[in-house]
Amino acid sequence: MKYTKIFTDGEGETHLEDVEIKLVFDQYAPPAPPFLVSDFRPATHYGFSQFPSGWVGEWHPTPRRQFYFVLSGEVECTVSDGQRRVFGPGSIVLLEDTTGKGHVTKVTGSKDVVAAMVVLDG
Repeated sequence: MKYTKIFTDGEGETHLEDVEIKLVFDQYAPPAPPFLVSDFRPATHYGFSQFPSGWVGEWHPTPRRQFYFVLSGEVECTVSDGQRRVFGPGSIVLLEDTTGKGHVTKVTGSKDVVAAMVVLDG
């Protein structure tokens, strides 16, 4: 399992990076059998969003460090180094570009994008 991280470098440019999530078998919910689980990290709060088809967010940084989970629809993200990626249902994105040029977000396709967001400490 992996997620994509959007981050800002020391020059204010934004980039995409794939990060592997380490999973281990754990007896997490006995008496259910073990299953793969990652380490747990602190979070402050969560919310949901819906963006209509055709919505475009021109260059902007993320307002806070957060995970973004795409539940339905497709969103295209362009970072300042020129990389562009489309995220669909099941995609996980860690937004850390709270400074610098930020990114452009565009809803592609005919479906609205529905997402869950989990805000992280720091």
